[in-house]
Amino acid sequence: MKTLQQLQEIRDRLKPMITERAEGAKVSAGQPRKSILVCGGTGCTSGNSKILHDNFISLLKEHGLQDEVKVIMTGCFGLCSKGPIAVVYPDGSFYTHLKPDDAKEIVEQHIIGGTPVERLLHAEKDIHGQLKSINDTDFYRSQRRVVLRNCGVIDPENIDEYLATDGYKAYEKAVTTMTQQQVIDEIKKSGLRGRGGAGFSTGMKWQFTHDAPGTEKYVACNADEGDPGAFMDRSLLEGDPHAVIEAMMIAGYAVGAEHGVIYVRAEYPIAVHRLEVAIGQAREYGILGDNVMGLGKKFDLELRLGAGAFVCGEETALLNSAEGKRGEPRQRPPFPAVKGLFGKPTLINNVETYGNITQIILNGADWFASVGTEKSKGTKVFALGGKLENVGLVEIPMGTTLRTIVEDIGGGCPNGKKFKAAQTGGPSGGCIPSSLIDTPIDYDNLMAIGSMMGSGGLIVMDEDNCMVDIAKFFLEFTVDESCGKCTPCRIGNKRLLEMLDKVTKGEATLEDLDKMEELCYYIKDNSLCGLGQTAPNPVLSTLRYFRDEYEAHCNGKCPAGVCKALVSYKVDPDKCIGCTICARNCPVKAISGTVKQTHTIDPKKCIKCGVCASKCPKGAISK
Repeated sequence: MKTLQQLQEIRDRLKPMITERAEGAKVSAGQPRKSILVCGGTGCTSGNSKILHDNFISLLKEHGLQDEVKVIMTGCFGLCSKGPIAVVYPDGSFYTHLKPDDAKEIVEQHIIGGTPVERLLHAEKDIHGQLKSINDTDFYRSQRRVVLRNCGVIDPENIDEYLATDGYKAYEKAVTTMTQQQVIDEIKKSGLRGRGGAGFSTGMKWQFTHDAPGTEKYVACNADEGDPGAFMDRSLLEGDPHAVIEAMMIAGYAVGAEHGVIYVRAEYPIAVHRLEVAIGQAREYGILGDNVMGLGKKFDLELRLGAGAFVCGEETALLNSAEGKRGEPRQRPPFPAVKGLFGKPTLINNVETYGNITQIILNGADWFASVGTEKSKGTKVFALGGKLENVGLVEIPMGTTLRTIVEDIGGGCPNGKKFKAAQTGGPSGGCIPSSLIDTPIDYDNLMAIGSMMGSGGLIVMDEDNCMVDIAKFFLEFTVDESCGKCTPCRIGNKRLLEMLDKVTKGEATLEDLDKMEELCYYIKDNSLCGLGQTAPNPVLSTLRYFRDEYEAHCNGKCPAGVCKALVSYKVDPDKCIGCTICARNCPVKAISGTVKQTHTIDPKKCIKCGVCASKCPKGAISK
């Protein structure tokens, strides 16, 4: 067990090095030690960043530099579309699209020779032609990293590096200088709202659990992130697990709980491993256990692995699953704050919500509330996906416009395509059309335009996307993930999907669109839990903003040329040169014709795969 003084000595010893990484500046006395930080998030790991990391270590040993240069596997840097990524400090050279073999050139030319490898750098230049520092690039400039402050900066499997970022000082401050109610009041004053989707006041949730009768209480973390394309919570757990642990300790002190449970998806092996390592290190240091940090308080944590059911992201379904029962929602009331895990009062917040807690306690509620809008304080983490140049993980102040996210941070749609819509909130959210691109992103503005914040997935679509097909994609997901407990969700969404399928086949009428809308509102009003209540949102929002596309489908045409039943491929006789490339590449032999003669497509054989159009050198085949 480490004493408070020993913990502070670790902070003082390592803080200058961590500050260098965070700021990219030489702040320590003398020549600072070099570090190579390699992204160890799931995305870069899938691109062999672990092999890259090991290659750096082997090469440095080969040159006798293992004591001079430290190689660290970090969490996600955010710019996932440019991975694998490595950053060399203290100069902050930001290398992208790396292959394992690139380690040799970086070590020999940069580490030993002192000259960065220009061809591998993230080469964004200013108006004078000089390379921008990474914090000044378009992707990072508009961000403000509070929750993600340590991701890509520290080694998530080294508790000492977390301590060097003032780790566990927030808990020490809360226990030694604040009462339980003062901690809760500080969270209330901050204006922090739950980042899991509903946006309920975090402080009020803590208050309800604190006030609930009973001496045995629990603190739970919802890490069952299941939205398609969402990876915010996973990335925080992979890059900064101790921040979540410390926040749960603070929550436990505030509400009177001595035990915490983190419910995390088994499909997140890196996050699970780093949580296990972090919990083990915290116990070894006496930060978790019967006498936390020698301060006379008791708190410990355990992991519960989920099997990947989307409905278990709903807090009462999560509780059932954590208890070993079928993962389906409970009737509310009673709410978990009164009757939760094993029938005891339970506080449940998601990973990102906990990610804000230590900074609120350390810096004060006023500091946190100074960022964001009047009713949506602080920052929000988004997983940017879809048709963007820069796909990845971003953290922006609440109130940042969708335009800033899409055009500045995201770099706009590739290949000169026009931005069409953005889907926020995953299967529970709605589509925001290009006409509303200047909408400030916060809880209330999104609700007003028929979408929602959700946990933070943001998928961008361009002119080639069919909005009817997009609505169908999300509804298929929720139909498949419904637990089946209540009839409106189990049957209603299935019937809604059947109606939507008719639209994509050109078999629906305009009257069917009205019936779809009526059914959407019935499902929303009568479903038991949030999954069913929000499942119709993608359909309602696309009906609201893209009704012309639905009407075109009813008339037998898909404007984007996506819905196969409404697409047919034709050969332009004026452009066809009879090269036979299309016929040779057709997987079902639906194209006939001889050399130098116009070819024809048999519509009965054609499976509408589009290979012929993509292969034609003259653009003679079109929908």
